[in-house]
Amino acid sequence: MNRRPLVVVAFVSLLAGCGIPAEDAPRTVQPPPGPFQGPTPSEASAPAGPASETLCLVRDNRIIPVPRRADRPASIQEQLRDLLGGPTTAERDQDLTSALPGAVNAAGVTVTGTQAQVVVDEPGSDAGRSDEILAFGQIVCTLTSRDDVTSVTFLRDGKPLAVPRADGSLSNQPLVRADYTALISPR
Repeated sequence: MNRRPLVVVAFVSLLAGCGIPAEDAPRTVQPPPGPFQGPTPSEASAPAGPASETLCLVRDNRIIPVPRRADRPASIQEQLRDLLGGPTTAERDQDLTSALPGAVNAAGVTVTGTQAQVVVDEPGSDAGRSDEILAFGQIVCTLTSRDDVTSVTFLRDGKPLAVPRADGSLSNQPLVRADYTALISPR
């Protein structure tokens, strides 16, 4: 008995009856919950405007300042959101990543004088990241790249949070770009 026709019929039946109906048009997919809900504005629209913001991303365990063009200057909250959103597709193609997901859950930022105060949530128990130095360095270097910010402090539950500097020491004092100089590489 030749089983080939039987196998072909079974295979075609399996493919046709997989339970996924055919659709005439693509469906909109809802992004997962969390701070990384979609492409960053610069990735979605890729403006090439007169304004620029610097985001500090990571390559080979080094902090890399990356300029992004925009139609208008970003507010400090927008700049932090863009940093939390991670690298664009083009930046990922240049091997740029971020140490932030899973290491630091920044919830917001305010500025008092020239000091940015970043509210940091408790990391999840499943974070599994060990590169907090790079993550905090990314935030400090990004925010101090602004003309209106010279230092950054971190708060959790309204209290100063001690965070690691490039040398591994913890500090709950205002941090500046120089605290992470050993980790910063030019683009």
